[in-house]
Amino acid sequence: MYKILAKLNKLLLPSFTKRGLDLAKAKKWQMAIIAWRYYVTTNALKN
Repeated sequence: MYKILAKLNKLLLPSFTKRGLDLAKAKKWQMAIIAWRYYVTTNALKN
């Protein structure tokens, strides 16, 4: 399930690292997206 979510994240959600986003200056909604992508990616790698 997490592998499918990871693929959807890659397609649908923006990649802030490619845009050069500074985490110290990130807005709350950007931090929420980063946290969600991190959670899904780590769980996809565990399974």
